[in-house]
This record gives sequence, structure tokens and C-alpha cells, in this order.
Amino acid sequence: MNIKEIVKDNQVNFFRYRQGVMYYTVKVPGHDKERMFPVPLSDVGDATLHAQDKAIIFMRYIRKAIEDGTLVPASADRHGASPKS
Repeated sequence: MNIKEIVKDNQVNFFRYRQGVMYYTVKVPGHDKERMFPVPLSDVGDATLHAQDKAIIFMRYIRKAIEDGTLVPASADRHGASPKS
């Protein structure tokens, strides 16, 4: 996956929160299902997190999720367990 293709003219959407981690989804070119990635609140500091934002702002988290294998298909069940929880 090319990170530039993912973040260019794209948006992220808040998906769920669990145990100090915000999960966002992003549409990935070539995949029909949105992908979910984690954003640890401990890493955010005093930044403001919006329900919807530009994907480029989350580029570091998307890149890390690609590297860690945590950019996974978003579950249809928004209330279920999160990956790696």
C-alpha cells in the first residue's frame, strides 16, 4: 500500500474508542471495505481529535498501522472487540 495514495484527498472517520485508543477508519484505494487503524491517546497529547478529519493529518498513524499490520478491515459491529485488544 502506498501511503500517499491513501491520504491524498481522503478523510478519516472516528469508529470507536477502547482502553485509551481511538480507532479511525479510512478508505484505501483498491479495497472495497474501509480499513481501521489505532490512534493511542497517550501519543496525542493536547491535540484535538475530530470525528471526521483529513487523512493526511493522521498519516503517521496510518503508516505505523501499515508497518505493524494493524490497518485492518473495519468490523461491521461497532460495539465488538477491537483488534489486538
